[in-house]
Amino acid sequence: MAGEKTVETTGLLGWLDRRFPVTSTWKAHLSEYYAPKNFNFWYFFGSLALLVLVLQIVTGIFLVMHYKPDAERAFQSVEYIMREVPWGWLVRYMHSTGASMFFVVVYLHMLRGLLYGSYRKPRELVWIFGVAIFLCLMAEAFFGYLLPWGQMSYWGAQVIVNLFAAIPFIGPELSIWIRGDYVVSDATLNRFFAFHVIAIPLVLVGLVAAHLVALHEVGSNNPDGIEIKEGPKDKYGRPKDGIPFHPFYTVHDLVGVAGFLLVFAFIVFFAPEMGGYFLEFNNFIPADSLKTPPHIAPVWYFTPFYSMLRATTDEFTWVLAGASVLGAIALLVKSNLKGFMRIAIPAILIIVAVLLRAIDAKFWGVVAMGGTVVILFFLPWLDHSPVKSIRYRPTWHKWIYGIFMVNFLVLGYIGTQPPSPPLNITSQIGTLLYLAFFFLMPVWSRLGTFKKVPDRVTFHAH
Repeated sequence: MAGEKTVETTGLLGWLDRRFPVTSTWKAHLSEYYAPKNFNFWYFFGSLALLVLVLQIVTGIFLVMHYKPDAERAFQSVEYIMREVPWGWLVRYMHSTGASMFFVVVYLHMLRGLLYGSYRKPRELVWIFGVAIFLCLMAEAFFGYLLPWGQMSYWGAQVIVNLFAAIPFIGPELSIWIRGDYVVSDATLNRFFAFHVIAIPLVLVGLVAAHLVALHEVGSNNPDGIEIKEGPKDKYGRPKDGIPFHPFYTVHDLVGVAGFLLVFAFIVFFAPEMGGYFLEFNNFIPADSLKTPPHIAPVWYFTPFYSMLRATTDEFTWVLAGASVLGAIALLVKSNLKGFMRIAIPAILIIVAVLLRAIDAKFWGVVAMGGTVVILFFLPWLDHSPVKSIRYRPTWHKWIYGIFMVNFLVLGYIGTQPPSPPLNITSQIGTLLYLAFFFLMPVWSRLGTFKKVPDRVTFHAH
């Protein structure tokens, strides 16, 4: 037939291929997508993140069937799901546990990218999409946190939304717009429900698709940081250091899936609250606008950034302003910047130092909480190391990464605790260490004696 597409397949599959690229998509992204041979344990978490995303969407659909986005009935509808809906308790616990496990696997997935330089050229766009996914997850978790209409979710949402009021000029109006009212109310619940169920998931699924397409366009990184596309090829033009993703890694990932599901099932059936970290005690109490909990804290996966928000006091802005001035002086005295940028960047730092003292510290706390995530977008251009993988970096680089990880965990723990002077000082030190890791990376990442990167990936059959 004139104009009909020629395909290699026949029958029903051939009929589909002439109208939709089934086989070509399968080959491009699975059976003929060559991934490095030396993937290790850390590469489980990408596929696990996709698994948890599907789990959250499916369980979320079933919960929405019975949930009432109404301030007077929201808490009762959750109790109804838990007590009256067949297997409703299981679906709710799967969803609540899935929310926390989503962040567990995403944090570990990002850590792997950090350790092996998966954000470096040519994967900058892959990393940017990944950080955008992380931001969407945080927004999705925040909007979903209010929906049970429990005491902690109500007051947690109240505190976080009130933070936006600290933004100069537009803050009060912005916080009212987010709530839809002057206080967290039925209007807030409805718009949070819309964002959680419709808006954010659509953006999230789109970003995940873009993340995977970009990844398969440039190819996967590996623990050695070697580009297998640039290495030796066989007579068919396939990289010798690569293997088809399917069936090798689809089967390989089943091991990670099995291990993950064992842990997931244990939590769901034996410890769904996880000591109050996954489900807080106060969220089993209906929201009471007249009774404030003694200690309001976000869910554990927000606590590192919440610690940095609380650390940004009026006194701490003096430290940040001083650091900005010192940075400006250092760039003026000794810097590789040339031309206009040699003057512009130090000038910006001086302006930032002035603004740090001129604007309320509460605003800078909001900036710190958001900026410590946004800075991740710029990681591909902050790292000037001649090698990608931590395997071939100086030993003291590994200590820097280790301190960074421990510091992040400490900040996370502090965020779960009531504020106190010792913890506040510790969080301020932790905030400085977190910021120094990124802002000084252009300097320290290029220093030291680097090991020679092998020509081929280091692979041992197992």
